[in-house]
Amino acid sequence: MARLAILLMLVVAAAVGLGMWYLQTRAFYFEVGPEVAEVQLTELATGQPVPVTFENYQGIDADSSPIRYRACFQLPEGIALGAFQPYPAAEPLTGPRWFDCYDANQVGDDIEEGLATPLLGQGDIEYGVDRVVAVYPDGRAMSWHQINPCGAAVYDGEPAPEGCPPPPEEYVR
Repeated sequence: MARLAILLMLVVAAAVGLGMWYLQTRAFYFEVGPEVAEVQLTELATGQPVPVTFENYQGIDADSSPIRYRACFQLPEGIALGAFQPYPAAEPLTGPRWFDCYDANQVGDDIEEGLATPLLGQGDIEYGVDRVVAVYPDGRAMSWHQINPCGAAVYDGEPAPEGCPPPPEEYVR
C-alpha cells in the first residue's frame, strides 16, 4: 500500500511539474504572423514611429504579459539607422527556448560590443512598455518589449517620474 501511495505521489508530482513547465513556456504564447505584424522605428527628427519595410518575420506574443513579445525579421540592407531614435538602455529579455531565431544573450552581447544597434521601435506600446529593435549591419533584426523607467516606477507602486505620462487608473494605488 505504501508503494502505491509513493508511486501515486510521484505521478502527481510529475504531472504538476509538466503542467507548470507547459504553462510557463508554451501555453500563453501565440504566433504573430507577418500578415498582422507591423515593424516600426521611431524617427529621430519627429519622435514618431513610422512603418519600415521588412521580410522573413517570425514573432510570438502573449496576452498574459505585455513583455512576452519577441520577433525576428530582416530589414532592408543599408537602412539609415542614424535617422532613428537610439535606445541606450536596451536589455534584451530572454524568450522561450523553442523560439530559436531570438537569442537575448547573443543580442545583448552584440549590443555591448557595438555589433548591433538598439533603436526605439515604439515608445509606450502599452503604458510603461517600449518596443525595442536591435538591428545588425546586414539588416537582421530582433525585437522585444521592455519596461521603461515610467513603467518600472508605476509597476512598483511609486509615482510616475517627472516627464512621464500619467498612468492609467488601473495602475494607480
